[in-house]
Parts: sequence; structure tokens; C-alpha cells
Amino acid sequence: MHRMRFRGARRIAMGLAIGGAMIAAGLGQTTVAAAAAPTSVAAALQEFGIPALGPNVMLFTPSAPQADIQAAFDAVSAQQVSNQFGPQRYTLLFAPGTYGSAANPLDVQVGYYEQVAGLGSQPGDVVVNGQIDVFNQCDSSGQNCIALNNFWRSLSNLTINPTGLSGCRTNTEFWAVSQAAPMRRVQVNGPTTLMDYCTAGPQYASGGFIADSSFSKSIVNGSQQQFVVRNSNLNGWSNGVWNQVFSGVVGAPAETFGQTGGQPYTTVPASPVTRETPFLVRQANGSFAVQVPTAATNTAGQSWNADAASPAIPLNRFLVATPSTPIQQINVALAHGENLLLSPGVYSYSQPIRVVHPNTVVMGLGFATLVPAASNDALDLNGAPGSTVTGLILDAGAHGSRTLLHVGPGGNPHTQPTLISDTFFRVGGATAGSTDTALTIDGSHVIADDIWAWRADHGNGVGWTQNTANTGVTVNGDDVTAYGLFVEHFQKTEVQWNGENGRVIFFQNEMPYDVPSQAAWNLSSSVKGYPALAVGPRVRTFNGAGLGSYSYFDQNIDIHATEAFATPGTPGITMHDLLTRFLNGSGGIDSVINSTGGAVNAANPGPNQVVNAH
Repeated sequence: MHRMRFRGARRIAMGLAIGGAMIAAGLGQTTVAAAAAPTSVAAALQEFGIPALGPNVMLFTPSAPQADIQAAFDAVSAQQVSNQFGPQRYTLLFAPGTYGSAANPLDVQVGYYEQVAGLGSQPGDVVVNGQIDVFNQCDSSGQNCIALNNFWRSLSNLTINPTGLSGCRTNTEFWAVSQAAPMRRVQVNGPTTLMDYCTAGPQYASGGFIADSSFSKSIVNGSQQQFVVRNSNLNGWSNGVWNQVFSGVVGAPAETFGQTGGQPYTTVPASPVTRETPFLVRQANGSFAVQVPTAATNTAGQSWNADAASPAIPLNRFLVATPSTPIQQINVALAHGENLLLSPGVYSYSQPIRVVHPNTVVMGLGFATLVPAASNDALDLNGAPGSTVTGLILDAGAHGSRTLLHVGPGGNPHTQPTLISDTFFRVGGATAGSTDTALTIDGSHVIADDIWAWRADHGNGVGWTQNTANTGVTVNGDDVTAYGLFVEHFQKTEVQWNGENGRVIFFQNEMPYDVPSQAAWNLSSSVKGYPALAVGPRVRTFNGAGLGSYSYFDQNIDIHATEAFATPGTPGITMHDLLTRFLNGSGGIDSVINSTGGAVNAANPGPNQVVNAH
């Protein structure tokens, strides 16, 4: 997603109404050292740091002076709110208890690479009276305020009673985010908005992910172009823009996608197979453990009781690594059956982290980031079915890789599915790099839950011949289910699905902006461009629901994609609620799926919708 360049000043109006107002709408190891933290952040870490969990992890307790807790959050956020591609990473944890009050609320902002989480077995074990917010970012004049760049942050496992602040933001939880900013296991007892409507326009936002959460009052979707909510409880949803998907959500709006005058809502009553993300807990004796939820089928609503009763792995069964930990130490620990917790920071190794035992947990804190130092994968799960990978960013390295994360063969219906959750891939942006494919899934019985694979369109090392990457996600295994699949700007087919009985519930895509010529971007002599998602010619069973692809070819060249989605068209393949949208630039997308559905271009920006297809 390219944000500041066109989503602000050049973005077409979305024309949606909010509140009656119209809004435009070791050996083989290289350590990457983090920049020194400002004095205020260093002081906050000194007071609240937890060495057992590595650097840049803060633990707050209810007995700590609230002014000190507020100051610690403020110090980190002052550095991180605008720190889009910096190396600093932080985890801020609440021990069970209550923080803030109606008279003295705790009001904090969450910036880049900030993980904010409670440490209870249930969200109600940590209560915050106040707000934990994400607001728009504005330019230097205080204008052109948008949430389109609000990536790489998270909120989980606590209860918020919104109170505090003033004016437009009084007593309301603001979570104005785009990709790679999950909210999980959160109870909000009060108004919630996914759009920051309190700043100067255009106030755009572009997608997000909520799971296993509950809201007492209606959510303002606002300018969120697309959004996915999974296995949660809602009490109202305000509107839609292009693509809003609800899977296993109690209180979800009714399905109205494709209906004249209806909202673009795709509603799946029950999620076919889920496995909630592991979470860190602080036990009664003060020790830490990781709760590992087990899989469930055909579910709706939050699952906190079941999650709390799931197996807990004590921290002494994890290697807690820091960026200075040699890769050999990590891989030896994994070979001996330990789990892995990566503390906040940037890790660069000239060989992959290798997960070789089933049911291993690899958890990143504070968006721990892996960068290959040679032409290696960053992370390889080989012979490790039932394992979990969560909370990581994987950046392509300068030497190029075959893939960044490889999920190897294995997995069957009698074991736990492998889970890849809140895992995000970047090619360029933070650092120059390239890869052939970001995520490769060769294993079967895998759940991908909130994935953003992004070939960068802004930042460092960006250009058609610089951050080269053919494909975002390749799936060769069977029985793979994806919820919240965001894949953008790759140079060939962006998602290639070759496994049987695959399912994608919500897909968001932007085609590459920087195509230099039509001749440089053709699948064949008869197919212009590449599809955003293609189901392989031998596949007989696949289901997709709530899938969108957008175009913005920005080189002032008439670039076209023949179709956004391609399938063999066999009866066992069902595609439900598909759309295309022209954002800006030149050219466009000539059809939605298999030459069905009209073109989107400057004259007809769409969205064009297809309700049912094969």
C-alpha cells in the first residue's frame, strides 16, 4: 500500500457519510544493532524493563504510580508514532490488575513496532480505564491526515473502558490502522472507531484485522476501505466502503454484497477451522508462560474460556533470544525440542532459523524482525507440523532469497494444524532486498491468520529492478485456510494456490504500481499482466469469499491486467463476493474473474462486483 504519495493528496473521493458530514472518503551471524534510544525511553526501560524477556520489554503492575506508567508509554510513543522504518522495537505488558480510573484515565498512543498486551488468562484480568489509541498521521502543516501508513503495531488480551481525552475524542476508543495492526482478545466497553474522524481530511484508512474480541457498542468503520473481523462479538457496524468481511462473528451485519443499495458485506456465519494465536501470561507465582490455544471447527464468537483452558508452556521451555544470540544457539535449542521467543529487535543471519520438531512455538515480541544476511530463507519449518509462528516481520535481504518463510511438507487431520499468524513480509521499504516468494506453504493442514506480504512502494530500495519479488504467497499444500490475506505489489501472480481444499476468507490486493511497460508484465501472449490470485489448473476444490483487487499504475503508461482472479472454472471451485477497483493512474483491470465482470479504469473506477463464480 503506498500511502502518502497518492492516498493523501491525489486520492479520489470515497464520498461516505459519517455523522451527517461527507468525507472524502556467531559463525554465519550478522547482528543489526538498534539505534540508541532517546534518554526518556532509556529511563522508562530502566524502571520497567524485564531482563527475562529481553531488551525493550516493559512490564507494568497495578502498584506502580500511574504517572510513571503514563510517562513510560509517552516516551516510547513519542519516538515510535512516526518511526515507520526505524530499527527500534518495543513490547509493553500489563500484569493482571486495573489501570487508570474515570477521574484519572490512562490515555496512550500506539506507534510503529509497539506491541501492547495484557498478561492475564482472560481479557478481563487486565482492565484499562482510559484509551489505547491509534490516530491519523498528518503532514507538517497539520493537514492531509490519514491512517494509510499505520502499520506494524498490535493490541491484545485486555479490557478497555474508554474514558478520558476531550472534544471529538472524548470517551472513545480509536483504532485507526491499516495493514499489519491486529487487535486480538480485546473487550471494549464503549464506543469504538476504526477511523480518526477528528483530524483534518482526508482521513483515509485501508484495512485491518480484528479477532477473538468483543465490543459493547457499535463500531464506526468509517473510511476503512476494507476490513476483516473473525470470531468476535459485535453490537453494530456503521458502514462499508469496498470490502468488509465477517467470519464467525456474532452480531455481524447481514450479507449484502452485490445487492443494489447494499453495503459490501460478506458474512460467513461460522469460521470453518480456527486456531487462536498463542499469548504470554504471567502466572500467580510471577513466572511467565505461553498459552497455546488448540484448534476448533465451525465456530462463531470469541473463545476466551477455551483459550484460557488450553495448554500453557512455561517460559523455561523457551530459548529467549536477542539480536546478539548466535544462530547456532537458536538452531541447537530448536533441534533439542525447545520453543523460541524472539525479543524485540532486528535479527540478521546467514542461515535460516530451522524448526524441526512438531508443535513448536516461535513467537516474536515487539515485531521482532528477521533479515537474511545471505541468499537464505529467514525461517524454515521442515517436518514441524502443528507448530506456530506468530508476531514476526520477515524482511527480504540484499542477496535475495528463494522464500522468506517456508512451511515444509507434513500435517494431517489428526494433529493440530500449523498456524502462521500476525506474520508480515516486506520486500524493500525498511531495507533493500529481494526474494522470489515471500511465503511458501508446502505443508498441509495450515491456517494463515492475518498475513501481509508487501513488496514496498515507498521507503528504501524501491524500484522495479531493485526490490524484485515475483510472488507474495504460494500454497502447494492441501487443506490450507487463510483469513485476512493481504498481498500487494508483487511482480507476477501475487498469490498462486495449487493445493486442494483451500479456503481464503478475505483477500486484499493492490497490483504493482511501477510496471515499466506492458511488454514487461504479461503472463502470456494472450493474457495481459498477472492475476492477483490464481488457482492452479489441476485444483478441483477451493473456496474464496470476500476478495478484492485494485489497480494504480503510476508510470503514466497504459497498463492493463486481463483479470484479477483466475481459476480453472471447475464446479468444486467456488468464488463468492469478488471485486475490482481502479484507484488512480493509468490503465486498469479488464475483468474481475475469468473474463467475467466489467473493466475498471479512469472512466469507470468501480468497484465492479461479481457475487458468484467458479
